Amino acid sequence: MKRILAVIGPASCTEHQAELAEHVGTLIAKRGAFLICGGRGGVMEAACKGAASVGGTTIGILPGHDVGEGNPYLTIAIPTGLGEARNAMVASAGQAVIAIGGAYGTLSEIALALKAGRRVIGLETWSATDHAENELDILTARDAEEAVEIAIAEHTDA
Repeated sequence: MKRILAVIGPASCTEHQAELAEHVGTLIAKRGAFLICGGRGGVMEAACKGAASVGGTTIGILPGHDVGEGNPYLTIAIPTGLGEARNAMVASAGQAVIAIGGAYGTLSEIALALKAGRRVIGLETWSATDHAENELDILTARDAEEAVEIAIAEHTDA
C-alpha cells in the first residue's frame, strides 16, 4: 500500500512557507507517497501544487460541503461539513505529519496527530511543552528533504 503523508499549515502563509511547502509536496510525490491535507489555500495549496507538478496524488479533507472550496491542485476533494473538526481527520489520516508554519488550526492538528500516535515533523512551526515543562515530541527538520526523509522512515519502521 502507498504511504500517505499529511502536510499541515496555515491557509494564509508567507512566501517562504509556500516555497517550503511546494518543495515538500514535490518530494512526497517523488517518493511515491500520497499527500493529504486540509485542501484549501496557503501551505496546503502550495504542497499540492508541488506534488501535482510531478504527477503526485493529492487529497484534500475540506471543512465545508462544497468541493469547489478546495484548491485547484487536488486530485481528490472530500467535503466533510465538519468545519475545524475535520482537522482530526487530516491529523490521523497521514502515517506521518509535516507541519509548516502555522496558526491555531495547525496547532490543533499537531496535538491531534500526537494524540493519535503520529510522528510530527516541524518546519518553522510550533514548539510546545506540557505542564511539567516536558517538550512535546515534535521533531524539527532543517529543510524539506530532511522532513520528508523522517516522514518516510517513520512509515518504513512502523
